[in-house]
Amino acid sequence: MEKDNIAVGLDIGTTKIVAMIGKKNEYGKLEILGIGKSKSLGVARGVVNNITQTIQSIQQAILEAENNSGYKIKDVVVGIAGQHIRSIQHTDYISRSNPEEVIGENDIQLLIDQVNKLAMLPGEEIIHVLPQEFKIDGQSEIKEPIGMYGGRLESSFHVVVGQASSIRNVGRCIQSSGIELSGLTLEPLASADAVLSQEEKEAGVALIDIGGGTTDLAIFKDGIIRHTAVIPFGGNVITEDIKEGCSIIEKQAELLKIKFGSAWPGENRDNEIVSIPGLRGREPKEISLKNLSKIIHARVVEIVEQVFAEIKAYGHEDPRKKLIAGIVLTGGGAQLKHIKQLVEYITGMDTRIGYPNEHLAGNSSEEISSPLFATAVGLVMNSIENSTQSAVRMELVNEQPKVVYRNVNTPPQPPVQQRYEVEENYVERVETFDDHREVRKNVTQEESTETKIRRSFFDRYVDKIKDFLDNAE
Repeated sequence: MEKDNIAVGLDIGTTKIVAMIGKKNEYGKLEILGIGKSKSLGVARGVVNNITQTIQSIQQAILEAENNSGYKIKDVVVGIAGQHIRSIQHTDYISRSNPEEVIGENDIQLLIDQVNKLAMLPGEEIIHVLPQEFKIDGQSEIKEPIGMYGGRLESSFHVVVGQASSIRNVGRCIQSSGIELSGLTLEPLASADAVLSQEEKEAGVALIDIGGGTTDLAIFKDGIIRHTAVIPFGGNVITEDIKEGCSIIEKQAELLKIKFGSAWPGENRDNEIVSIPGLRGREPKEISLKNLSKIIHARVVEIVEQVFAEIKAYGHEDPRKKLIAGIVLTGGGAQLKHIKQLVEYITGMDTRIGYPNEHLAGNSSEEISSPLFATAVGLVMNSIENSTQSAVRMELVNEQPKVVYRNVNTPPQPPVQQRYEVEENYVERVETFDDHREVRKNVTQEESTETKIRRSFFDRYVDKIKDFLDNAE
């Protein structure tokens, strides 16, 4: 898998679990090699509530993806969602001991580590610490502080917080399914990577991912993530209302919603009726499509108003925070007829349906280009990015430093023995030749910064979950 730079994303949703295998082709587009789907039985509103059933569903999706692609899945990047996710804005700063030195990655990492020590509510842990804008010695609106001079480095952060137990339960399911957890990503961020353009993120956009159990929101402005939220309502509550309102079973309610459902009641005439087969020889049931649309409309309005309240809480009405690119709808719920028009009517904002096909190779099937798979595509993209960064890190560590010889006029003999040492502050290479001459070079601070492996907090957090799961055996 690693040899071909294959990446796997696992979307553990409330209604379905999707395992997607992909790689980047020569044009930089995502080529989907295999996809596996299974009905999600042990997840409610994005949170695992039955470990055994969730493991079975994951294994089924993984097996199908392996059979479709011919690849063996060893590790996955998993999406995290659920009603336990919340986000906070936080500002922090560090005072640098030597303002005469330029700001480097060390300083930013120090600031991020400081934010990671914030006290959370009992049972909560920080998932993402996302720097927004920096301020150096009072100078604000700095997006890239590396290479600048300054004594006080300050930044605003978007901090995503979740229940530690829920995250560890996901980790347990992955491990028990016989695969490794290589990374965790907040699902709205994965969906945003798949369906939003950089221009939209710069102009200001709200991504609404309507899933089965939850509706995820991610707001971008000036290319920076500004707000995230998870609303504990999704397509399942619409199905539940149809089931109760029409006195039919859940399977029939879901089919009615997909095939005949509309978010705009005015589109259906009173004489449009669909007949549902009766149970066990009972008479067929006739349902008016206008009544069906009224049921769907009422619930969709409730979901959209909740999301719009979050957009207002971000400050959309402030001219400086205006979301010029409007709203992008994705997820399974975005496939509901006339939902785009309803969202535009309620919010007054331009709206489009988000398809992940911009990043997909031209030969991708129509099914994969559906908004239904936006999160899975985003997770595969995230997995490729993680593996690329890891490869760069490994290259930097294994890179051979240039050797300076004492006598430049005498070319050295081929080395008999080589020894490499990678330490925190310098790289040392010692070579022993036939005449037992030793050559040593200390790399400067700038060079050593490149050779150090920089691990983000999130990498360490995944390791922490792995350690917890191993110790819990």
